[in-house]
Amino acid sequence: MNELLRLFRYARPYRGRLSIALVAMIVYALGNYQLGRLVQPIFDSTLHSSVPPGGDPLATGVVRLSMLILGAYLMKGVGGYASEYLMTDVGQRVVMDLRNGLFRQILDQSAAFFSRRTSGQLLSRITNDVAKVQYAVSETAGDLIQESLTLCVWIVLMFHYDWHLALVCLTAAPLVIRPLVKLGRKVRRTTRRSQEELEHLTHVTNEAFTGHRIVKAFGAEGREADRFRRVSLQLFRTNMKVTSAVSVLPPLMEFIGGLA
Repeated sequence: MNELLRLFRYARPYRGRLSIALVAMIVYALGNYQLGRLVQPIFDSTLHSSVPPGGDPLATGVVRLSMLILGAYLMKGVGGYASEYLMTDVGQRVVMDLRNGLFRQILDQSAAFFSRRTSGQLLSRITNDVAKVQYAVSETAGDLIQESLTLCVWIVLMFHYDWHLALVCLTAAPLVIRPLVKLGRKVRRTTRRSQEELEHLTHVTNEAFTGHRIVKAFGAEGREADRFRRVSLQLFRTNMKVTSAVSVLPPLMEFIGGLA
């Protein structure tokens, strides 16, 4: 959380865009809320037996209800598009500022600093690591806020319909939170290893390209290719561990929901 708050300090100059994105997220959540409310009249009135004998089905409000559903989907779509676009815009701007500051910070270091680190490591910091920051600001943080708002409106709707049943449903929350926390820790550890492997790959690549004259002079192309292949394979295995941890989450949540 401390790292996340530090990160959002870089987004402070763009709080206007963030405010508009927040409004768009609220619109998205309200669209979801409206769709949830429209489910009840579909089953209770439109699809039930509310049509009077000899009456016109259109008179029961099917057209009106259909238009409301389309309007709710439109509201949800506009809110989702605007929030995603603006959060990506802020994320890219934060990355640009962070990368510029990091580059200047590295240049101001002493010669001893550069002697202790390879150029591949420093390149990985500016390119790969900063790109992860952009993902955190524009996608992760955006989803966190947007889906949290959606969760709030759904909870309100649940208690509006039946607060007894809502309390029963919420008893399953600890079953959802615990695997989320455990998987989150696992993903964080594995992602860190993935970044280290990517740093190593950048180092090996940079070393081979900058020393290409030496590589050619000793005929070491095959050796360097094998070295790169081993590092690339290790990165692939680490990334697949991340994918495995992330991919198990949706079916696990669905299974817990079905069990509840």
